[in-house]
Amino acid sequence: MKMKTALSLVAAAVALLSHNAFAQDKSRAEVKEETKKAVKAGETKAGEAAPGAKEAPMKSTKDRAERKAETAKAVKAGETKAGEAAPGAKEAAAKSTKARAEVKGEAAAAVKAGETKAGEAGPGGAKK
Repeated sequence: MKMKTALSLVAAAVALLSHNAFAQDKSRAEVKEETKKAVKAGETKAGEAAPGAKEAPMKSTKDRAERKAETAKAVKAGETKAGEAAPGAKEAAAKSTKARAEVKGEAAAAVKAGETKAGEAGPGGAKK
C-alpha cells in the first residue's frame, strides 16, 4: 500500500513540475499577430508552396474559341476521348446480334424463371 501511495505522489510531482516545460514563450495573440504580418509581407503562403515562393500567374495564349476549335478537331480525328481513357486508345464498339425486343424478352424470361433478379443482386441472390 505504501508503494502505491509513493508512486502516486511521484506522479503528481512530475505532473506539477513538467507543466512549465510545455509552456510557450508567446501568447496566442502574439503568434496570430506575427502570422498576419508575415502574410502581409509575403513571407508565407497558403497551401503547400514554400514560404516566399512567388507563382507566375497562368495566362493562356489562346482565346476560348481557339481552344474549343482545337478540341473539336482532336475529338473528330480520334486523338482524344471523353472520360479517363488514354488519348488515341481505340475501343471496339460492342455490337449486338439481337434486336432490342429479343433481348428484353430473354431478360423477362430469365427474371420469371428466377435465374436473375432486378437490381444489383447476383443471379439467384437473396434480396436484402
